[in-house]
Amino acid sequence: MLRRGRLVALPTETVYGLAARALDPSSVARIFAAKGRPTHHPLIVHVLDEDGARALAASWPARASALAQAFWPGPLTLVVERAPRLDAAVAGGGDSIALRAPSHAVARAVIEALGEPVAAPSANRYQGLSPTTAAHVVKELGAAADLVLDAGPCHAGIESTVVDVRGATARVLRPGAISSAALRAVVPELDAGAAAVASSAPRASPGMGLRHYAPRAQLHLAASVEAARSQSAELAAGGTRVGLVVREASKQTTGGSIVVRVLPADAEGYARALYGALHELDDAGVGAIVVHEAPAEEAWWAVADRLRRASQRE
Repeated sequence: MLRRGRLVALPTETVYGLAARALDPSSVARIFAAKGRPTHHPLIVHVLDEDGARALAASWPARASALAQAFWPGPLTLVVERAPRLDAAVAGGGDSIALRAPSHAVARAVIEALGEPVAAPSANRYQGLSPTTAAHVVKELGAAADLVLDAGPCHAGIESTVVDVRGATARVLRPGAISSAALRAVVPELDAGAAAVASSAPRASPGMGLRHYAPRAQLHLAASVEAARSQSAELAAGGTRVGLVVREASKQTTGGSIVVRVLPADAEGYARALYGALHELDDAGVGAIVVHEAPAEEAWWAVADRLRRASQRE
């Protein structure tokens, strides 16, 4: 199906991706159409290994090699200068390209069988929740995905960390499943201050929009469990069906028009469960979701980033 220019949703260790042949501009165009994604937003191209990435890069800095050897295959995306053989459309019209080698056995088997790289952004609608199960893909995209490969829930449950290695200093463009501490062990000069840009602005990586990863219901962040409970009660008193998301250290009860989801207290477990919980609350028909915000700790940087972007109104 990929060889025929069709779209295939496939699992990775992070989230499900909507894959097409990266070297075929018409296939790439179908990804943008299916997702309703602006064409100036770049896609991540998936390869098997560093050699496959080098073939798509106009230059490959030493730090790119060091990071690839440390974290590939795995949830790390590297931004480098784009080789001419890759059409600019896959890079959102820019001169850079985002590359990663996934570790999921199914994704790797598909790339190997195809014999060429695939472009594979998350298999969802533009700015929506990322899918961590095949059912999420079907719900979000329907017939826009020609085939969905179901390999169960994704292990990490949150997107890859994106690092731009083109400049004098490696720079994080999107926090993700690889921590800043792990990255700094390989590239000590790392700039981990990821920035957001307006939806109309050019960018070198996916996931840099002010608003992204958002459920249909408006998401609100609360600084404490008590504040989350209070805000949920106020919204419910006004007639809104509310979703409340807390960590397992807090004792909560369900009832009335407040639907509670209790997620793991550790950052890795929380990240794995987050999108699934938000999908469930959307499916439950809530009009608002109140989330006890993530701790101000480095281990939670990716979760905090996702919640912050999901709560924005762009």
